[in-house]
Amino acid sequence: MASPAATEQPSLERAWQAFLAHLPTILLTWVATAVISGAGLVVYLAITFAGIAISGGDSSNETAATIAGLVGQLGQLPFTLLSSLVGVLFVAVPALHYATGETIGVEQAFRILFRRPWRYLLAGLLFSLVATLGFVLCILPGIAVALVGPVYVNRIFNGDGPVVQTFVDSFQAVYRSPKGWEFVGIQVLAFLVVIVVAVCTCGLGALVAVPVSTFYIQNAAYYKGVLT
Repeated sequence: MASPAATEQPSLERAWQAFLAHLPTILLTWVATAVISGAGLVVYLAITFAGIAISGGDSSNETAATIAGLVGQLGQLPFTLLSSLVGVLFVAVPALHYATGETIGVEQAFRILFRRPWRYLLAGLLFSLVATLGFVLCILPGIAVALVGPVYVNRIFNGDGPVVQTFVDSFQAVYRSPKGWEFVGIQVLAFLVVIVVAVCTCGLGALVAVPVSTFYIQNAAYYKGVLT
C-alpha cells in the first residue's frame, strides 16, 4: 500500500522537496559509486600494466596486452557489480520513500540494499540483458524496456515476487495500464529536461536534475495508476 503522498499530483516543487529531504542519502550514493568505480579503474590499470610488465614490458605485443586487459577486467568486475548495486539506490530510494511515506536515511537505505543483494544483482542483470537485446535488435524495444525501469525497481524493492515475473508484471503495468502511455510520455519529457539541464550546465546540473526527476517519476507512476 503506497503512502498517501504518492497518489497526490506530482509537481516539480514536491519532487524538489523530496530530493532535499533525501540529500544526504543521494549525496553519499553519488560519492560511493564514484569511489567504487574509481577503485575498480585503478585495479584494472594496475593489473593490466603488471601483466604487460611480466610479459616483458612490450606494450606493442598485442597478445600479451589483450590477455593483461582481460585479466584486468576480471579484477575490475567485483567493483563494477558493487558500483551497480549501490547506484540502483538513485531509483530505489524514491521508490521506497513513496511506498512507505518515510524519509529514507543513509543507514536505512544501505541496510535495505545489503539485506537482499543477490536479488537486486539478479534483477539488474536480467534488466540489462533484456534492454541490451532490445537495443541490438532494433533500438526501440530497448527504449521500451528502459522506460519500465522505474516501475521494475519499485516492485523489486517493495515486493517479494520472483524476479522474472516481476519484470513481466512491470512491463504489463506500464504498457497495459489505462494511463500507462501517459506515464511513458512523462518519462520521456523528464529525460529531455534532464538532458537540457545537463547540457546548459556542462553536466553539473545532472547531479541535481537526475535525482529530482526520479522522485517526480515515482510519484507520477502512482498518480497515473501504474503503481498501486
